[in-house]
Formats: sequence, C-alpha cells, structure tokens
Amino acid sequence: MDEMLNRIEEKLSAKGWSWADFARALNTTDQRVYNWRKRGVPKSEADRIAKALGCSIDWLLTGFIKAPDEDLDSYFAAARRVAERYRRPGDEALSDADIYRRHKEEVSQRTGNGNLSDELEFFGHMDAWDSNTPLDEDEVELPLFREVELAAGGGATQVIENHGAKLRFAKSTLRRAGVPAESAACAFVRGNSMEPVMPDGTCVGVNTADKAIKDGEIYAIDHGGMLRVKYLHRRPGGGIKIVSQNAGEHPVEEVTAEEMAASVRVIGRVFWWSVLR
Repeated sequence: MDEMLNRIEEKLSAKGWSWADFARALNTTDQRVYNWRKRGVPKSEADRIAKALGCSIDWLLTGFIKAPDEDLDSYFAAARRVAERYRRPGDEALSDADIYRRHKEEVSQRTGNGNLSDELEFFGHMDAWDSNTPLDEDEVELPLFREVELAAGGGATQVIENHGAKLRFAKSTLRRAGVPAESAACAFVRGNSMEPVMPDGTCVGVNTADKAIKDGEIYAIDHGGMLRVKYLHRRPGGGIKIVSQNAGEHPVEEVTAEEMAASVRVIGRVFWWSVLR
C-alpha cells in the first residue's frame, strides 16, 4: 500500500469515516476512491484530499508536518510537553500524541478553530546565527544549488553548487529520510509552477545520491541551465515527462531521450521541503 494511502486511512479512522463517506466529502464516486485503494492515489488529487480531510498537504504527501518548527522531532517534543501538563487520571493507555490531539480538539471546540489561540504555547525556539556561529551537535551545513547568469549575458544561465552560502540542517531529519549528509543539498523553488504544494521561495532538501527516476516523485533538475523542481515520469525509449503541480498554468513537457542527454541533468530526488509564511 502506498504511503499516502496509509495516511488517508489514518485520517479516515480518526474521523470515523468509511470510504463511502470519504467519496462524498470529495464529491466523487465510490468506484473512484475504490480504484485509488487498488492502484494508488494520484498526487494530483492531494490538494482536494487534504482539504477534505482537514490536514496539511505536506503531511499528506510526505508524512512531515508543514513549517520548519513543526517537523517530526519538534512535534513529538511538543506532544511530550502537552502530555506532561494535561495528562489526566485514566490516561495511562494514551500516548503523548493522543493527549496532544485531544488538547487541540478541546481548544478548537472552545475557540472555533484548530489553533491554540486562547492558550498560545510556543514549543519551538529560534536562535540568531551567522557564519561564525558553531554548529550544534545535530546540525550539518548543506551546500546550496542556485542558478547564475553566464558572463556572456543574453539571459543564459547555469546551475552551480554554491560552496559559499550554506544552509543549516538537522542530522535527525537526514537520518529519518535515509539520506547521507555528504549527499544532501538544498535549493529554492522559484515561480508558481509547484503551487500550492511548493509556493515560490520554498526550500527543498535534495538527495544527490538518488538520481534514478521513479514515476511521480519530485526531483531537482538542471534543465538547460535552469534549476527546476518537478514531478518526473519515465517515457519509453529513455525520455521523461516533466509535470508541474500547477498544471493549469504550466502544461506537461515531453522530453525525448536525445533532448534528455543533451540538456537535462538530474541533480537528485527531493526528500524534504519547508515553506516560510
């Protein structure tokens, strides 16, 4: 079973919904969602599904909670703090995450939304740092891929690995994703082609050791000197199909094997992303 389907079933169970209830929430047929259970859930439906289930699209697609201060490590730390404060007699069988969810639901009932607005609790922290600040034990510095204009001008660009500016990244996140630190790099999404999953300015983590194209996965590529982050699909004969999330404004691109060899370099598979709002 694919991972997104697992997460959908987790949400359905939490809501007490059947698959028929899910189909009605999506305003689609029982047969269609039944087909998803057999063949896999298309990523193009992720936005609609996330809205119907009331979850983050990031979590639905990746299992990670959106926002850099709400990755899984921080989530579990927050859950532990809430559990320590709000654990009740008879809660022995409940996990920290169960108590955290219950607390958010109770606050939601009082405030009318899912935020802890009346009882604002800040579980993360921000540290100011610069290039002279030592790395923490759980941090590594990752190189940053970027697009630069060629000296000849005319709008021609090339993609380089910037060994000057670097981004700090948690080793624990790399371990969870199974990415060796020496193979990890970062890049920024530019434009609206991957909205709403990855808006302009989204930072992505790239596994440069994972270049073999798996249909429907997201990759960073150097396409004729342009740094692009896209869904890739293999085509017969060695070509690829390049797909944007925002398909209404950015049509699918077909690249032949010859064009692939001449102008496309797969930098690596995207394993993580974060959106700052």
